[in-house]
Order: sequence, then structure tokens, then C-alpha cells
Amino acid sequence: MSLRTPLLSTAALLILSGLAACQRTPPADGATTTPATTPPPPRRIAATDAVADVKASMHRFLDARSFHARMEMDGAHPMSSEMDYVAPDRYRITLPSGTQTVIGNTLYMEINGRSTRVPLPPETLAPWRDPLKLQQAQQGLSADFLGEAEVDGVAARHYRVRNTVPEPVEFEYWIGTGSLPLRLRHAGTDNEGRAYTVVQTYSRYDDPAIAIDIPE
Repeated sequence: MSLRTPLLSTAALLILSGLAACQRTPPADGATTTPATTPPPPRRIAATDAVADVKASMHRFLDARSFHARMEMDGAHPMSSEMDYVAPDRYRITLPSGTQTVIGNTLYMEINGRSTRVPLPPETLAPWRDPLKLQQAQQGLSADFLGEAEVDGVAARHYRVRNTVPEPVEFEYWIGTGSLPLRLRHAGTDNEGRAYTVVQTYSRYDDPAIAIDIPE
């Protein structure tokens, strides 16, 4: 979709609103008019409060007992996946090629209907648990409040978040009820200079119905 389309639509609405105001019939003599209500100013969050909100949210995320995540990647290598997590170390990742289950340091891979066990380094799935690398970025984290928004119909606070430690990175970040993250969006370029966008959406926090067992 062209970025010009919504801009032109907004301009047209402003012009039509102005014409409508000019064509209003003036009130009859002696009639009273109701003064226009001044809308409240947009909510603002100071930079220090934004950082505190983001850090609190990421700590709540790390403390979650379970959640569901959906990831969409656009770019040269588009990919979609879903993941369930149950603390402290159980993951179920659904990919187009099959389902992979992690329990502790063991990966159970589903290949052609059969399950294969593979040892897995514990840090492999760390980005899912700490996508902002919060544990390493306490001193290098900054955030800007971008406004109120919705994520899948749920009210959220929208931030732009930057890390400088361990390496510079920038995210868009949405926080919902209970200070839990709802969405994380990151855009960048790969090693070959090709643009990509990754969107991770989170839901079903602490849902006891999420269960991950060893595949048969």
C-alpha cells in the first residue's frame, strides 16, 4: 500500500471538515450555542518513566509461567512460526516443516512423522525469553513513548526502545494489561544488506491449558 494514500485521505477529511464548518447555519437570534468541549491533551510519558515501564514489563515477561508467541518474518527469507512456553525450560515451536519440542537441554525434532532427539545448548532459545537482552542492557536502555494503540483488540502502550549494550539495536514495543508485552517489532538488514522485519506477538500468559510433554 502506498504511504501517500492515508495522507491524502486525511487531507481530504480536513478540507471537507473545513467546508462543513463554513456552511453551518448561524443560530437564530436569542438562541444559545453549546461551547465546544476541548479534548484532553494526548497522554505523555516522560523518558525516565518510559524506561521504567519497559524494564518492568520485561521483568514481568521473564517471570511468566507460560505464554504463546507468534513470529512473522518478512524479507528475503520470509518465515512464520508459533511457540508455546512453559517454565522453566519447555518450548514447543511449530514451523512449516514440523514441530520441535524442547525440554531442558534436549530438542525433539519431528522429521517425516518421526521424532529425533538432539542435545541443545541452553542459550539457543534465550532470545525468546529475553528479546531485548535486558539482563545485559540495564545501563544502555532508552525508550520513547509513541502513544496508545491496540494489539489484536487489546489496549497497549506503544514504545520505541533502544539498546546500546551488548550491541546497538532498536525495537518497537507494545505493553498491555498487567505490564506484560504484547508485541515486539524489529527491522534491520542481514549480513548481505537485505532488509527484513520481525514481529513477535505474545498472548495467553500464565494459561494453565498450555502443556508441553515429551513427544511420543
